[in-house]
Amino acid sequence: MRVDTARGTFEVAATGEGGARPLVALHALALSGRVWDPMAAAMAGNRRVLAPDARGHGGSDWDGGPFGIADLADDVAAIIEVVADGPVDVVGLSMGGSTAILLAQRRPDLVARLVLADTTADYGPDRVAQWIDRAEKAVGVPREKQVAFQVDRWFSPSFVEAHPDEVRRVSDIFVATDSRAHAAACHAFAGLNAEAGLGDIQAPTLVLVGRDDYATPPAMAQVLASGIPDARLEVLDDTRHLSLIERPDLWPLVEKHLDT
Repeated sequence: MRVDTARGTFEVAATGEGGARPLVALHALALSGRVWDPMAAAMAGNRRVLAPDARGHGGSDWDGGPFGIADLADDVAAIIEVVADGPVDVVGLSMGGSTAILLAQRRPDLVARLVLADTTADYGPDRVAQWIDRAEKAVGVPREKQVAFQVDRWFSPSFVEAHPDEVRRVSDIFVATDSRAHAAACHAFAGLNAEAGLGDIQAPTLVLVGRDDYATPPAMAQVLASGIPDARLEVLDDTRHLSLIERPDLWPLVEKHLDT
């Protein structure tokens, strides 16, 4: 569905009509809300799942200008204010997790419970050079030729071998993403520095990370779990960066946390 806000018009995949608090699911870099379709379908009997496309990603509008992760968080806040009555639960994966961190810091009134998967509040001292290089590759390399690099980061080799259709589904979303928006989001990560505000997050938080996630490794997750007052950490064996896509067996754990 299209959602008009004061900050622009966003595409939001809406699934389910359950009685629990709505769940807002925020996607990873250069993907879209459709990446959550399998999880949303599994949870649809208990809750409404709302999966917005970040600006410039999927079907959401974007004026082509630069933005920060805080802008993405404010976009989500505007969407929540339009589509939900009261606070929501938020699950954020990778870029979506960084966005969720800023959302919980800036608008604690909108976040009831929080799940942060394979994400970080700060990519460290080399983040500017690292993400400028990623931005240049996002626009300089044809999207199809970026897929192998992405798949290796996203999924464990055993998952790639066992679930080629799911790997292809996620890869197709990546290939369809606007390279300019991908690059702009990389530049946004270069400016991400939200560790100092972790202690301000009020929502009970579950932090998930793949033990083999080399994009946002367990040490980054430990910083989140240590810095957020009411947080617990789960480190997942044989799992890489898109843990909640690779591991459907985690979805009941997420629902248990949200329903506690």
